[in-house]
Amino acid sequence: MANSTTVTNENGFEIAIIGMAGRFPGARNIEEFWRNLRGGVESISFFTDEQMLRLGIAPEVVSDPKFVKAGGVLEDIELFDSQLFGFSPREADIMDPQHRLFLECSYEALENAGYDAERYNGRIAVYAGGGVNSYLISIVVSDPRFIASVGHFQALIGNDKDYLSTRVSYKLKLEGPSVTVQTACSTSLVAVHMACQSLLSGECDAALAGGISIRIPQKAGYLYQEGGIFSPDGHCRAFDRKAQGTVGGNGVGVSAKAAAGRHLGWR
Repeated sequence: MANSTTVTNENGFEIAIIGMAGRFPGARNIEEFWRNLRGGVESISFFTDEQMLRLGIAPEVVSDPKFVKAGGVLEDIELFDSQLFGFSPREADIMDPQHRLFLECSYEALENAGYDAERYNGRIAVYAGGGVNSYLISIVVSDPRFIASVGHFQALIGNDKDYLSTRVSYKLKLEGPSVTVQTACSTSLVAVHMACQSLLSGECDAALAGGISIRIPQKAGYLYQEGGIFSPDGHCRAFDRKAQGTVGGNGVGVSAKAAAGRHLGWR
């Protein structure tokens, strides 16, 4: 009887995705997001002239044919369980929603992976990045009394991009590398790449990687410019011959990863 040899493509450098969490326009979690993708659901919202005028956008801009009143809106960004993470309500109020939601989704991703950071004896890393902090510009800086109520230092660490990943590590008691990644549109992809490198080099035993972008106000629209990246009609037709551009959106995604060839059980 001839010997049979099992041929696989495994090379010892495999990375396993062991957990995920996210929130997107029209989807409160990964499961709803997947259903929307499968169903071809368009999750872009279209706004009225009245909504734009209430935001203070000039009437001549609102009536401009090139002003597109559309965007991807993330619901409930004002909600946050500050007590769960040990923040006072005032600290939470002054914190960039990007920091709040990324912390929540990091917690959910570990939970989805079945990891309890306080019981797990390995090193869990965080690689992540965020978008422009428009909350600081639109809300925090506009009221000096708001900043004075918590102090300038607290306002700084609650809003500066540099503290996005380290806050997650501190609050979730994670002891692996913690790096904030900022490479514009490729931020989340680079964060995932760096997390995989960290796993393969043995710097950590598991890693959280992802990104977030929330622009304030969300329902703002944009001016279409010919030759620019934005769609002239507020519709995004990816991988379609009728594609004319993209539409600004908001969302967050975090994945938990581990080196597939390494034992990662409870210790």
